[in-house]
Amino acid sequence: MKHFYLPLEKELGNLQEKGLFRNLKIVEKKEGPYIWISGKRLLNLASNDYLGLAGRLSLKDLLPFLEEGDFGAGAARLLSGNHAYYEELETFLEELYGRPVLFFNSGYLANLAILTAFCGRHDGIFADKLVHASILDGAKLSGAKLFRFPHQDYEALEKLLFKKRATCKRALIVSESIFSMDGDKTDLKALLELKERFEALLFIDEAHAIGIRGRKGLGLAEEFGLGPEIDILLGTCGKALGSYGAFVVVSEKILKDYLINKARPFIFTTALPPIILAATKKALSLLRSLEEERKHLRTISLQMRKQLGLTENDTPIIPVIVGESKMALKLSQYLFEKGFYAPAIRPPTVPENTARLRLSLTAEHTFNLLDDLVQEIKSFLSKNS
Repeated sequence: MKHFYLPLEKELGNLQEKGLFRNLKIVEKKEGPYIWISGKRLLNLASNDYLGLAGRLSLKDLLPFLEEGDFGAGAARLLSGNHAYYEELETFLEELYGRPVLFFNSGYLANLAILTAFCGRHDGIFADKLVHASILDGAKLSGAKLFRFPHQDYEALEKLLFKKRATCKRALIVSESIFSMDGDKTDLKALLELKERFEALLFIDEAHAIGIRGRKGLGLAEEFGLGPEIDILLGTCGKALGSYGAFVVVSEKILKDYLINKARPFIFTTALPPIILAATKKALSLLRSLEEERKHLRTISLQMRKQLGLTENDTPIIPVIVGESKMALKLSQYLFEKGFYAPAIRPPTVPENTARLRLSLTAEHTFNLLDDLVQEIKSFLSKNS
């Protein structure tokens, strides 16, 4: 079997030479905004727990759910895994959104499900170039024609639709509402106008907006009052909701029924443990009461971007782009030694020559803690420019 392993060793060696090799860090303990790695206490800048809910979902509050039955679901939802908590959670979400909702095991699986169920080889997917890897994977698996337009270039998208829409039986426009690596917001109104003009479906991934945007915390679409006009919305529960799983909000019940019957990641996946569903419902019930946390998060995000000389934005994803992968690793290690955990983000997660630190802020961070971080980043960059 040596002939099989040698190419793998060579490939991994090439990754190491380019500063692209990855390994796993053991998180020994979490403590509010801090984590412990290798016996060192570090301010965590690598968490998507934007509202700090992961630490507020107490196991003590959820133990009654465990006492009612087994921990595991034991089967897929279409068999015997469709616990009553699924019905409760989806009904709760449908009341919040006023539209049909279907729950999935993760955002990755939900994106695969949406794209492979609704699109086939005669269809076209028009996706922003910086959408999440799961969206690109879903597009490839669907067999549809994939057309990628430059990031948030809506004129380019319009030209692409004008040129290619007629070649597709069904067209799906795809974007994130808040992009996961840059933290910038998409222009939902521009996408809606193009959707209507070219008779396409619009799919918006709200993974990094759920919880932190909108009066109810239901995302950017809610904030701008555009939710009812968008055909498909994706929300994840493992980020600002502090739990696990994902949900898809659709414009009509027929779309929900279609996913149940055609989405392979739904049909062939064991259902989530009921306690996870209970935790998600608990988090959702808290959203309305977390406006102060959302306000604080927007304030510190604006402040930090201003201090770093970045484009004004109020989302908690702060990209410190250094370009070269090895330099990003060097900055990450420097901050580690100073008491900050901010892993380097490198290709293929981000485009070539845009390696960075993706600083992820949470409502548990304070101005004082972030001021120290900013000073250390500036010190490093001034010495290594």
